[in-house]
Amino acid sequence: MRVNRKFMLSIVALFLLMVVACTKNEPAKDNVPSDTQASTEMILATTTSTQDSGLLDVLIPLFEEKYSIKVKTIAVGTGQALAMGEQGEADALLTHAPVAEMKLVESQHVINRKRVMYNEFIIVGPKTDPASIYGASVVTALQKIYETKATFVSRGDDSGTHKTELNLWATAELNPVNESWYLETGQGMGNTLRLSAEKEGYVLTDRATYLAHAKNFDDMKILVEGDDVLLNIYHVMQVKTQKHSLVNGEAGLLFVEFMVSEEAQAIVRDFGVELYGQPLFVPYTE
Repeated sequence: MRVNRKFMLSIVALFLLMVVACTKNEPAKDNVPSDTQASTEMILATTTSTQDSGLLDVLIPLFEEKYSIKVKTIAVGTGQALAMGEQGEADALLTHAPVAEMKLVESQHVINRKRVMYNEFIIVGPKTDPASIYGASVVTALQKIYETKATFVSRGDDSGTHKTELNLWATAELNPVNESWYLETGQGMGNTLRLSAEKEGYVLTDRATYLAHAKNFDDMKILVEGDDVLLNIYHVMQVKTQKHSLVNGEAGLLFVEFMVSEEAQAIVRDFGVELYGQPLFVPYTE
């Protein structure tokens, strides 16, 4: 019986060693956020214009301080930002493509979509204005650019600006995409403006980004503005946790509420006035 008892004790000891070894070899769970991490971190997917204008550099620190939530901002084209929301790779979205945004609302990937602010798109080009579009309507300007084969630089990146540009060409019943004078950068607004200046071409841009970079483009000016079809509306929305379980819905909701709060709207109202003599955006309430 003593031998059997010793044998059984050896078996038990061996089993315990195996359990400990297996436990040590289990994959680390560092990539799974704890409850604390989930409540203090969030991802914001947004268009490059909100980043390039400098507005988020003012708003995000205020939000982080107020709610003790660290925001990771990913500035991409609106198409990419909306795709991140659809795939549950962001907690909140700040974009400017109303038609595309509504598709996510209808498919219930996002909720609490609210208008934050607006400004307008403008067509900028060389001061020499080779296509003579200054002061023309958008449709007339695009027709002249097409007829004269003047260089036009497009973002070509499925951003909100790119979507608007394609819609404007369609309204003019023109398709420039395969023309030699039509250049696509596949990049953000800042780089697209830079290439347009280098090529002495025309470009559609949001007013905020242009004003923020205008000092770098002495030979360019605003040529077309004020047309009703150039209205540029920004919305904020929360990615739905029922669709994407890993999304930080609480932080997403707080961000939506913050962006339409009196505090944030007051900042939007005044942003840019000191530097440019005019606000870069208009609050949604006005």
